[in-house]
Amino acid sequence: MTIEKIKDGASLTYVVEGRLETTTAPELDAAVKTDTDGISELIFDFSKLDYISSAGLRVLLSAQKKMNAQGSMKITGANEIVKEIFDVTGFSDILTIE
Repeated sequence: MTIEKIKDGASLTYVVEGRLETTTAPELDAAVKTDTDGISELIFDFSKLDYISSAGLRVLLSAQKKMNAQGSMKITGANEIVKEIFDVTGFSDILTIE
């Protein structure tokens, strides 16, 4: 998995490529915890994400809780496999997915 960070003022975008799973989720979780201070808009660009596991979903849930207190969060570019995981787990009801 690779993570590209794009900061534009108070907006931060993570372009995540590869697989977000048990072995890679801690890297994204650590980035979210350290990079989002002072951020009012957090965007996860999943256009290059192949797969997300429950560990990845936990990272998104944690990020959503943090951003609820300081701004907004959305997910863009998710493929059909990732969207189906969001639907089956109910995450499509609690996350903003475009």
